[in-house]
Amino acid sequence: MDITVQWIKTSWTKHSRGGEAAARRNAVPVGFSLPQVPSGSAHFVEISEREGFEPRSSRKNHREIGVSLRDEGDRLRVLPRVEPLFGLPPRPRRPPAVRLLPGQWVRWQLNYRFTSALGIRGWSYWLDTFNIAYGPVDRDVFLSEPTVIVDECGPVR
Repeated sequence: MDITVQWIKTSWTKHSRGGEAAARRNAVPVGFSLPQVPSGSAHFVEISEREGFEPRSSRKNHREIGVSLRDEGDRLRVLPRVEPLFGLPPRPRRPPAVRLLPGQWVRWQLNYRFTSALGIRGWSYWLDTFNIAYGPVDRDVFLSEPTVIVDECGPVR
């Protein structure tokens, strides 16, 4: 069965926590049209404050993305890995894995915050958005409403 993965990684610093920069960051899409990607590859979109929040698209192998995907016959089990654990903001326990039927897709979001070892550079942040579909899909699938939404974002202060 086809598995389609899109990983959107958005990163920023405290400079984009308010004002015009925050408005640009908040306007970042949570889904993009899919380019042609070979089977076993994921569509990776990197969006950073350093690049003016302009999307940069590339490919990654499914093994390179932070998501556990397991085909269970009639369902796809999806569970993002949390890496690194020290970057997690406070949040309740993790939700269970999602099991998708053919034709369904999930949007799962996780956020992180970091500081330098000595606290010299201040805080930096990133948001991972994983759009994962099970079964054949068209290239605009991730522009529509997902079957399942998992918002695992915590406060970033």
